[in-house]
Amino acid sequence: MSLAVIQMVSQSDVLANLAQARRLLEQAAERGAQLAVLPENFVAMGRRDVVDIGRAEAMGQGPILPWLKQTARDLNLWIVAGTLPLPPEGQPNAKVNACSLLINADGEQAARYDKLHLFDVDVSDSRGRYRESDDYAPGTRVVVADTPVGKLGLSVCYDLRFPELYSELRAAGAELISAPSAFTAVTGEAHWDVLIRARAIETQCYLLAAAQGGEHPGPRETWGHAAIIDPWGRVLAEQAKGEGVLLAERDSVEQAAIRARMPVVNHRRFFSQGAQKQV
Repeated sequence: MSLAVIQMVSQSDVLANLAQARRLLEQAAERGAQLAVLPENFVAMGRRDVVDIGRAEAMGQGPILPWLKQTARDLNLWIVAGTLPLPPEGQPNAKVNACSLLINADGEQAARYDKLHLFDVDVSDSRGRYRESDDYAPGTRVVVADTPVGKLGLSVCYDLRFPELYSELRAAGAELISAPSAFTAVTGEAHWDVLIRARAIETQCYLLAAAQGGEHPGPRETWGHAAIIDPWGRVLAEQAKGEGVLLAERDSVEQAAIRARMPVVNHRRFFSQGAQKQV
């Protein structure tokens, strides 16, 4: 069961980004991947007109969704479409979500996850201030979907800092978790490796961490280091910078053995917010 994670250096040109993504997805398919994960903002990095992009897609007037469906069919490949701006279904004029779509090999939408945690933080880089909520609305649902390579939980970038989401994904049956990302160079150097390995270890899932890795409009520099992490926290594949395609195999027998030897799900204890502190 072959898994692919893609690293890109997306720019502001939507059509050029789609061409780059197609080339990398072709490489993944040629090397036997059944499911491939694109990075966050793979198609509209640094754009300020995300509302217009999302509205056009929702009304069937944009290039991105037709491209996704055709590419999945052409390559017989399941694709996690990183993130793209899309309004809630049936509400083309609403504020867009940072939406991660799962497209099956027939070119059909198999699942939709809207990023729950928005990156509203200050970072000591050349940009300094990030406010995703200026452009995006947060999602409201935890999503796990069936795929040919296992049950896939969906997450995005800043979500990695909220382990309770990943516990919910595991409880919902996830065996793999996608985490398309665009970590800043500063936060990535400090925390990326620790976070992706921790999320894999605590959930005993394969963590598919697609990434942006280079210089972008804004200005913005992303950390890269796209990786595939196994359920024991081992790094199966990684790329520091620049575009690339990483592949690994899912060993479902070994994963089951890890979960049986260390049944952390059975050992979890839950505490309400109102629990009293003992002194």
